[in-house]
Amino acid sequence: MSEYFHSVRLIAERCKGCVNCIKHCPTEAIRIRGGKARITESRCIDCGECIRRCPNHAKTAVTDCLEHIKQYPFNVALPAPSLYGQFNSDVTIEKILESLLQVGFDTVFEVALGADIVSRAIAEYLKRPDIKRPAISSACPAVVRLVQVQFPELIDHLIPIDAPVEVSTRIARDEAVKRTGLAPENIGVWFITPCPAKMTTVKQPLGSETSNISGAIGISEIYGDLLRAFPDCNGGQKLRRASPAGIGWALSGGEVSAVQAAKALVVNEIESVNGVLEQVALGKLKEVEYIECLSCAGGCIGGPLTVESRFVAQYRMQQRVDGKMNPDAIGNLSVNVDYAAVLGGDERRVIEPRPVMRLDEDISRALYKVEVMEDTLKRLPGLDCGSCGSPNCKALAEDIAQGTACETDCLFKLREKVRDLAREMVEVADRLPPPLVKQSGDES
Repeated sequence: MSEYFHSVRLIAERCKGCVNCIKHCPTEAIRIRGGKARITESRCIDCGECIRRCPNHAKTAVTDCLEHIKQYPFNVALPAPSLYGQFNSDVTIEKILESLLQVGFDTVFEVALGADIVSRAIAEYLKRPDIKRPAISSACPAVVRLVQVQFPELIDHLIPIDAPVEVSTRIARDEAVKRTGLAPENIGVWFITPCPAKMTTVKQPLGSETSNISGAIGISEIYGDLLRAFPDCNGGQKLRRASPAGIGWALSGGEVSAVQAAKALVVNEIESVNGVLEQVALGKLKEVEYIECLSCAGGCIGGPLTVESRFVAQYRMQQRVDGKMNPDAIGNLSVNVDYAAVLGGDERRVIEPRPVMRLDEDISRALYKVEVMEDTLKRLPGLDCGSCGSPNCKALAEDIAQGTACETDCLFKLREKVRDLAREMVEVADRLPPPLVKQSGDES
């Protein structure tokens, strides 16, 4: 793919050139050059970690806004389960869903219901004896892109089942077509998202050529509108159909709980996910059958587009999941499910690696650059301070080999260079002949 869409963007005028973002980017996609951060598009996975870490708010996420739904005559809201954790526990899910109708949507379809369906599909998939183990959840798009970029050898471990939001979109659009008689392309289906990676997936889907989702609206974008709509909502409409298990997908461990997988490992926060995937790539964790990976701390409730503290949201979600909602059973889902479609069938495109870590397409030049990297790395201090604008000394050595940096970008090497130049200037000065002294009585 020659072009990339990214929801995560840099606001250059706010950037102060600090190194917070480069030190925490899981794919080393950010550099500081000319006193400003620069994002390498081919490496960025839109996890939003830089949004969390930037003290100057120089990173932001571009999503759709409520005005965009006017493009369609009929609109469906797909609220992520994490939306429920943004409101007090005494605000019912029915009232939250009704508020979406008040702000302009014609109907709602819970992504949590799609999670109920996907949970059953994953449980069936894990029974197969021919799959790569440990099987890795593919629900989090940032994790899937992390695998593409840094662990392409693990692509076959990703579960080939569409994420709950894609499944929900297909069902919601089919229901809307039957209800309205409109053509599918006249139905707008909008995901209320906690993270920028989902917005990126709308523009550049994983595992398929196009997404069924019309757009993604950040929770933080629509939160104020929902609050203002609450006075007109009584929560009396029967809009909720998802079970507590599906709603629990918003929390770390919720997917494993819903799937009821044995020998499962749960890992959240992108740095920890990186470490676990590295162990899998090294052939470890063979005793694990299934890994739930989520890029955000605490799960989707910790997404960078949420508005509430993840700890508060976790408490609120737990109250909802722990049986205080008169839940429907998964076995009584009020939708007709084509599980072959959920599993992707023949239409699902194989997820391909993104070979961005290659030094050069030409193998001989790549080998030469490896030698330059190794020689350069030996001369660098190995402190990984990030003051050069690269996340660590190895990354700086790579940048030097690629011609995008020089050795004196390292402050320690620059100090050595200045010291050597000063010494040379003193030596040169010592070799100069003494100045002529004018004798008294000499003619001018």
